[in-house]
Amino acid sequence: MAYLLKPFNNGKINLKNRLVMPPMATAKAYNDGRISQDILNYYDEKSKGGYISLIIIEHSFISEDGKASLNQLSIADDSLINDLKKLSKIIHKNGSKAVMQINHAGSLARNEVNENPVGPSAILNPRKLTGIMPRELTKDEIKEIINSFKKSASRVKEAGFDGVEIHSAHSYLLNQFISPMTNKRNDEYGGNIQGRIKIHLEVIKAVREAVGEEFPVVIRLGATDDNTVGLTLDDAVEAALSFEKAGVDMVDISGGMCGYILQNSNEQGYFSTQSYEIKKAVKIPVILTGGVTDPVSAERLLEDEKADFIGVGRAILKDSLWAKNAVEKLRN
Repeated sequence: MAYLLKPFNNGKINLKNRLVMPPMATAKAYNDGRISQDILNYYDEKSKGGYISLIIIEHSFISEDGKASLNQLSIADDSLINDLKKLSKIIHKNGSKAVMQINHAGSLARNEVNENPVGPSAILNPRKLTGIMPRELTKDEIKEIINSFKKSASRVKEAGFDGVEIHSAHSYLLNQFISPMTNKRNDEYGGNIQGRIKIHLEVIKAVREAVGEEFPVVIRLGATDDNTVGLTLDDAVEAALSFEKAGVDMVDISGGMCGYILQNSNEQGYFSTQSYEIKKAVKIPVILTGGVTDPVSAERLLEDEKADFIGVGRAILKDSLWAKNAVEKLRN
């Protein structure tokens, strides 16, 4: 059997194959972050036939001050739960599992949605999507953000999703804490890698308290900043090991301060160097996303043990039949 077609069952989540649709912002929500018919139609189209085993919903903001951009999906209020149930039901009806990604933008909040962004330190975001200097968070504010993650995770479960993903990649807030480029704090939330992931471990603990032991918790890790003064591979591996010990069920590898692409990389599976080293270190499954456009490359990455699951984003965004064609090609 093709590696991509192998089922997976760890007792918490049962997946028919190793193909994942990673979170990609659509900007199709209403202005207040509510689910629109456009979003329901979009995920209905992408999940038709259930060829993708796991669909991770685009990042949703956990609080108004954590909103990243216009028309971003929200998970910040209990009144959203009923509409979100419609989304989980559509994806389930089509035969796929669905996880929601929850996020705080931190210093990457666009100017049009937040003129007073926050971050671990007063440092401009390296992705340069906004020019506003963030204000350094106080410890009390960090506690509030952790609580917002907790409440949001509870909403995800209540809305009928199969798991929750904590976003610490692409230079958003949790990624800003883990990266030495953006975290220059002198308290317990800064310094070495254990200090820089203290907030992550507290978020994981809070999320686990909200959803219970049997609900899958995933973390998306920006495992490289693609910068000589950025996160080291050793620190990324140590972080992943700490997340596993804290109770995460799966780690989803992507980029950090470099965003979701690497400079000067044309190979499929941009972040396979990072995912390979992390997969060797942890016992939990590893997802790899980054520039995968054909099933042969996905198959090779799994065969070479670069990851346990392959995320295919832009190719599925462009062609809703990509997954169907890939699965049928490998079956034959």
